[in-house]
Amino acid sequence: MKKVERINIIMRYINNRAHFTLTEIMREFNISRSTAQRDIREIEALGMPLVAEVGREGGYSVMRNSILPVVRFTDNEVKALFIAFMATRNGQLPYLKSRQSLTEKLLGLISENQQEELVLLNQILLFEGTHPGNPDLLDLSDLPHPMLDKLIRLLLADRYLLITCQEEQTNRSYSVYLLRLYQEKSLWLIECFDLDESRKRIIPVDQLTDVLPSPETKRLSTKKIQEKLSKQQVKNNLVLELGPRAIAQYRKYHPFRVALSYTNPYQTTAILKMEVEVNRTEELKEVTNWLLFLGDDLTMKEVPEEVRAELQARTGQFHP
Repeated sequence: MKKVERINIIMRYINNRAHFTLTEIMREFNISRSTAQRDIREIEALGMPLVAEVGREGGYSVMRNSILPVVRFTDNEVKALFIAFMATRNGQLPYLKSRQSLTEKLLGLISENQQEELVLLNQILLFEGTHPGNPDLLDLSDLPHPMLDKLIRLLLADRYLLITCQEEQTNRSYSVYLLRLYQEKSLWLIECFDLDESRKRIIPVDQLTDVLPSPETKRLSTKKIQEKLSKQQVKNNLVLELGPRAIAQYRKYHPFRVALSYTNPYQTTAILKMEVEVNRTEELKEVTNWLLFLGDDLTMKEVPEEVRAELQARTGQFHP
């Protein structure tokens, strides 16, 4: 029996008893005293409130909290939680360890029949990024970048940050106000306002080497930041007309900041306008990849010369 499975069964065993002893656990599950003690410690770490009773006939009891009400999940709610975990596996989400412990706690709360149903769902439901040969319900291997947890902890208390990132093999620091943290194509990105240069920046979390609160002297009020942002007009230098096939591709994937304007009530034609920062090599390559992904059911009304050249280099031809 696997350790996780054994702990879950012990949790159910404990939860159904007002009192138990270490000897009972050893006898019931055929494990040594040291193993039983380790399992009890892990169960306590998972949040089950156990009270040790001293004395010759001592043991353990589960502390019943009379203040917090018991939370009960319906069968469908349990399935919804586990399917959400399965669907987001390999998504490099934060709080991975908490998701692991939450999964183990939930398994300890449900019946054996419900567990079997979840195992079956895990076998027949496959999501993007899931290895079909090893779809283990508790195999949450989507480790995020180590800076992501630190970044989230800091921004929950203060959105003014001093971030240091590696750019072209050198470290650069920016005092910023964080606007949003988002994930695109499995990459976590920071959209922020640069307090020194008074402009918006997009910085990949993968490039971060350190994050600290920003010095007080660098800060602007949020009202002032919004005023400065409102004055910075977006310079749309790429304008596309999309047909139905290109719109279908757009719906499969599009950059986070790009939106369509439909030009008929049936949503079969649309205009897309966006700004391409042609001086950023990575963005230029990403936009080119995306244009090729959209296919040929589109017309380019405006296109930067740098994008035109990149398309020609990729395809050997270009049709405006």
